[in-house]
Amino acid sequence: MARIMSIYLSISDGIKDAMRSKDRERLSALRDMKSKLMLEMTKTGVDGSEIPDDVALKILSKLHKQRLETAELYAGQDRADLEAEELAQAAVIEAFLPAKLSEEAIAQAVRDIIAQLGASGMGDMGKVMGAANAQMGAQADGSVIAAIVKRQLAG
Repeated sequence: MARIMSIYLSISDGIKDAMRSKDRERLSALRDMKSKLMLEMTKTGVDGSEIPDDVALKILSKLHKQRLETAELYAGQDRADLEAEELAQAAVIEAFLPAKLSEEAIAQAVRDIIAQLGASGMGDMGKVMGAANAQMGAQADGSVIAAIVKRQLAG
């Protein structure tokens, strides 16, 4: 039975392909991604092929968000060259992330979680957020989830 390739191994293969095709921009992004995953592996003491994909996705989501924020800063400083570089790196990272859920899908998932937990007010926000983040993981931004949870628990 064939094993699904882990994100870490996919990134390693991507590095090889980028080196063969001399795609420096992609190679740089992939190497950065791999280094962040290797850093996590040294913390947890696991082999790269054994790093759980959910952990890898959290790391890559954070890295993607950082790239977008940095690109925004460069845009504000009229540094289009650096902004373009950050956006290109973000695009490489995004290829490894699952598709983002729409706000409607997040809102429906939050409604389901609230009903399942029997949450009734803002005092239950922590419980709802924990369950929502666990369920939606890298498919939704935490700030979007928090805004929807607040809106639904308050209303």
